[in-house]
Amino acid sequence: MSSETQKILTTDGIPLEISLKKAEKKNKIKAFLLVAPLLLFIIITYIFPIGEMFTRSIDDRMVTNMLPKTFKAMETWDGKELPPEEVFAAFLSDYRALAEKKEHGKLGQRLNKEKNGFNTILKKLWRKMKKFEDGNTKEQIMAVHKRFRDVKYWQAIKRTAPPYTMGKYLKGMDMYYDEDGKVVQVEEDRRIHRILWLRTLEIAVVVTILCFLMGYPIAHLLATLPMKYSNLLMICVLLPFWTSLLVRTASWMILLQQQGIVNDFFVMIGLVADDNRPEMMYNKTGTYIAMTQILLPFMVLPLYSVMKTISPSLMRAGKSLGGTPFVAFWKVYFPLTIPGIGAGCLLVFILAIGYYITPALVGGASGTLISNQIAYHMKETLDWSFASAMGLMLLTGVLVVYWIYNKLVGIDNIKLG
Repeated sequence: MSSETQKILTTDGIPLEISLKKAEKKNKIKAFLLVAPLLLFIIITYIFPIGEMFTRSIDDRMVTNMLPKTFKAMETWDGKELPPEEVFAAFLSDYRALAEKKEHGKLGQRLNKEKNGFNTILKKLWRKMKKFEDGNTKEQIMAVHKRFRDVKYWQAIKRTAPPYTMGKYLKGMDMYYDEDGKVVQVEEDRRIHRILWLRTLEIAVVVTILCFLMGYPIAHLLATLPMKYSNLLMICVLLPFWTSLLVRTASWMILLQQQGIVNDFFVMIGLVADDNRPEMMYNKTGTYIAMTQILLPFMVLPLYSVMKTISPSLMRAGKSLGGTPFVAFWKVYFPLTIPGIGAGCLLVFILAIGYYITPALVGGASGTLISNQIAYHMKETLDWSFASAMGLMLLTGVLVVYWIYNKLVGIDNIKLG
């Protein structure tokens, strides 16, 4: 027998160690091929769209590509006073080239998002520049409209020079880059986005609390009733899922209006006077009521699935040890339902913070959420880069809430039964 340890061979004469490595490699490849369709699905439907949103939100190459000569001439301009003749001449040359390609309208729309009034003065420039004479371009352009004599409009053009910018994210927090490149806040009367963010958070939190206060006793009742009655009530809980969200929201619009059924009932029982009916539509009240009713099943189902696994004998044991029904509930039953509470609250909060249809229909001006603002910029202003930035900010906010919840409560404590 040799001094070296003899290698163990398979029946094919291959060392066992090499054969095991090959088998392990084949198993890994098989496992990867099994999960590859799911991985590809996640990349196509989740990772790629988020990456596209981020790219769109910081991409500002449109103006850079449209005004190459202008930005080249602006490199030596300090931005304090009106630019020199060279900048005006370069801008006119770029604008004429765009007009020949019939793309000058896109420039006006883009610059109008940077500074109100740009679209108007560029349209007027397009009509007047056909009569311009050679030389003295600065005076001729300034004579088209008084806004061309305002340095702020030229500063706005210079701010769009970088091909990539975080300006859209600053705009989502009511801030912007000034002419010196510093981050400053917009005027107080124009700070609307912070209000929308706080309102969205407020409504999401309140709706989550209301769903919990209403859903907990419902889930407890479903978990403790005999099966035949529990199944009947469960159908009532699931029934809204069989109805269109738009139909349910429209129903609340009919119920909550001043001449609606709810107000008629309040008048009938003498709770309010007929000429003093409360306004429950196109405000936060209508948003709270409609969203709570729509999202309530998402709180009831996780709670019910956890409560169903809790043995009734635990409450009887608590009472037999001298505890009152409330003490037995608080010390024994309630802690066991915390996983369901965590799942329900997190699910309702995430759904509520991104809700769109219900606030748009019943919320009015005071019930508008950030999701409605995103949709507005997608459909009305066509500022998709700004909408993408706010969408990513909303997604980041949800992830931050998820992270905080994991730190305080622990994501492992969430379960659906």
